[in-house]
Amino acid sequence: MEKDKTLTRMAETPVSRLMLTMGIPMIVSMVLQAFYNIVDSAFVSNMSTGGEEALNALTLAFPIQMLMVAVSIGTGVGTNALLAKSLGQGDKNRAAKVAGNAEFLGAVIFAACLIFGIVGARPYIVSQTSNPVITEMAVSYLRICCVLSPGIVFFSVFEKLLQATGLSLYSTIAQISGALINIALDPILIYGLFGLPELGVRGAAYATVLGQIASFLIALFFHLKKNTAVENGLRFMKPDRLVIRGIYSIGLPAIIAQALMSVMTYGLNLILVRVDESMVTAYGLYYKIQQFILFAAFGLRDAITPIVSFSYGMGSKERVRQGVKYGILYTLIIMSAGLIGLEIFASPLAGVFGLSGNTQSLCISAIRIISLCFVCAGINIAAQGIFQALDRGGYSLVISVLRQLLLVLPVAWGFSLLARRDMSLSWLVWLTFPIAEILSAAAALVFLRRTVPSGKGA
Repeated sequence: MEKDKTLTRMAETPVSRLMLTMGIPMIVSMVLQAFYNIVDSAFVSNMSTGGEEALNALTLAFPIQMLMVAVSIGTGVGTNALLAKSLGQGDKNRAAKVAGNAEFLGAVIFAACLIFGIVGARPYIVSQTSNPVITEMAVSYLRICCVLSPGIVFFSVFEKLLQATGLSLYSTIAQISGALINIALDPILIYGLFGLPELGVRGAAYATVLGQIASFLIALFFHLKKNTAVENGLRFMKPDRLVIRGIYSIGLPAIIAQALMSVMTYGLNLILVRVDESMVTAYGLYYKIQQFILFAAFGLRDAITPIVSFSYGMGSKERVRQGVKYGILYTLIIMSAGLIGLEIFASPLAGVFGLSGNTQSLCISAIRIISLCFVCAGINIAAQGIFQALDRGGYSLVISVLRQLLLVLPVAWGFSLLARRDMSLSWLVWLTFPIAEILSAAAALVFLRRTVPSGKGA
C-alpha cells in the first residue's frame, strides 16, 4: 500500500506543490552539505597559530573533495533519474536492479578514493604549493578525507534512492544528523577540548568523515525500512552492463559537470597563486560561502530531475512542462534571494574568518562581484536538471563545459596578467564569472527550446 501511495504521489500531486514538498527537504540537505565544506574553514581559521595557512591548505585540498562528491553524486543523479523513470513505467524489477547496481558502483568509487588517498594526495598538493607548512596540513587533511570516504560515497547513493521515490525528508534527516555530529566534533578535535589532543586540520578532517559516515548509516537504515517502492537483495547488486550504462548515460554529464568544478578550482588556484597567495585564500573562502546559495539551487535541481523524469516515463507532456516551468521559477527565486543576501552581508560573512586585512578585502570584493551572476547561474543549474531528466545529458555537459571551463580559465588567466602588473586591478579576475554565466545561460535557453515538449499532450 505504501508503495502505491509513493507512485500515486509522484503521478498525481500538482507539480507546483510536489516540487516544494520534495524540493524543500533536498534544499535543506544540500545547504547542510555546503555547511560541511565551510564549518571546517571557520574553525581552523581561528586556531591559535597558523589559521590562514590552514585555510589555504583546505582550499588546495578542496578540488579533490569536490571530485569525490562529483563522482558519487553524479552516480546518484543517474540512479535517481533512471529509478524514477523505471517506476514511472511500472518496471519494478528494473528499478530494483538500478538500486542494486548503484550500491555496487559505490563500492568501486570508494576503492578509487582509498587508493588516491594513499598514493596520490601528496603529489597533488605539491603541484600547487612549495610552502612546507601548507603542504603538510593539506596532505594530512586530504588523505584522511580520501581514506575514510565511504560515508560521503554511500550517502550520495542512498540519498538519491530515497529522493527518487519522494522520500527526501528521510535523506534530509540523515544529512542533518551528520552535520550536527560534524559541528560538535570540529572544535573538540581541532582545539583538543575535554582532554583530547589538539589535532588542528587533522581534527577537522576526522570530524568531517565521522559526520559523513553517520549520515550514510542513517540513510541506509531509512532506505531499508521506508523505501518500500524498491526491492532490495544481493542478487540485484550483480553488475548489469545495461543498467550501469543507463545510470551513466544520465549521470556521466552530471559527474563531468561536478568534476569540472574541481578542474576549474584547481586551475584557478594555479592562476591566482601567481598573482598573490592571498587571492587563493580569498577565492577559496568565497567559493565556500557561495555554496550555501548554489547548493540550495542544486537541491531544487535534484527535485526537478525525478519529477520531470517520472512524468517523462509515464508519457505526460503537460506534467513535464509544469516541471520545467516551476523548476526554473523556484530556482530563480532562490538565486535572487541569494544575490540580495550576499550583497548586503558580504562584509560580516568575510569577517567570520581570521583573515588579514588584504585577504578579507579581496574576499569581500569576490563576494560582491561574482554574486552578480546568480540569476543566470540559476537558469543554468535548473536547465541541467531538466536536460538530465529528458535524456539530453549532452546539453547539460555543454553548459557545464562553457560555464566552468571554456569561459572561465582563459578569461581568468587574461585578467590575472593585468592584476599581476597592478594589484588594484585584481577585481577584474572576479568579473570572469558573470561573463561565463551570462553566455552559458544564453546557450541553455536555446537548448531548452529544442528539448521541452510543446503543444498539448497526455
